[in-house]
Amino acid sequence: MEQLTTLRDLQATLDYLATIQRELSALPPDLAALDARVKATEKQIAEKTKALDTAKAQIAVKSKEFIQAQKDEDRARAAVKTTSQKLQYTAAIRELDEKERLKAAVSKPLKALEITVQTLEQALGALETERAAAQAQFDELHAVFLDEHANQVEGRKQLLAKKAKLESKLPPPEVARFHRLAGARQGRAVVIVENGACSGCNVKLRGPMLFQLKEGKTIVTCESCQRTLFLP
Repeated sequence: MEQLTTLRDLQATLDYLATIQRELSALPPDLAALDARVKATEKQIAEKTKALDTAKAQIAVKSKEFIQAQKDEDRARAAVKTTSQKLQYTAAIRELDEKERLKAAVSKPLKALEITVQTLEQALGALETERAAAQAQFDELHAVFLDEHANQVEGRKQLLAKKAKLESKLPPPEVARFHRLAGARQGRAVVIVENGACSGCNVKLRGPMLFQLKEGKTIVTCESCQRTLFLP
């Protein structure tokens, strides 16, 4: 059956790709340390960027509150200037004191947030510089590493081209199913039947399923793990 043959070839190609990728991912200590440094810096950048966005959002809220508090204070101050009667003047002064107090209550956390934003922006600048330097050093050494593993790099390139060609022969839903299973089943979406059992999950197959496999007229999948099955 052509589709089963294509799926088996795709599984074998995926297996070879995984082997090569493991070899190319096995970085020497100096490269591995640089890679870890870049990732750690990127994590810090992400955390501080999130904190910066939060602080800026809080500033936007507090700024609106401060503008309103300033308007309220200005109105209260104007009322003091236009009041001539003693009782009204005393009330206006109390109102102005209250508005000044409310503005100060908004102004203090707003200034603290502005300082926080400034500090975070400075920290982010330093982290970006550090990340760029580490990334440049990593890229330089990694290029040397890949040159030393040129055969694996070329092999990966050829296997990726073969993978794309095989996938083009299959219906899109089948390709999606294959990769979904491979991702969920340790990279194995197509497995052989051994001693009447699925070699992926070791569940014994029912007689009718074994008969279907021997007929070879349709794709047979394991009832337990859903992997595609084939006979030796």
